[in-house]
Amino acid sequence: GVERALLISSLIIVIITELLNSAMESLVDRIGLEYHPLAGRAKDMGSAAVFVSIAMVIIVWTIILI
Repeated sequence: GVERALLISSLIIVIITELLNSAMESLVDRIGLEYHPLAGRAKDMGSAAVFVSIAMVIIVWTIILI
C-alpha cells in the first residue's frame, strides 16, 4: 500500500509542478512581452522544477520496482 501511494504521489507531483510552471509562464507573459532577465530566470527555474520532479519519479519508480 505504501509503495503504491509513493508511485502515484510521485506522478501527481509532476502534474502539480507542471501546472504551476505553466501558470507562472502565463503570468510572466501577461505582464509584458519585452524580454527581461528576471522573467527568463523565472521561466528557467520553473522548467528546472519540472525536470527535478520527473527525476524524482524515475528514482522512486526505479527503487520500488527493483
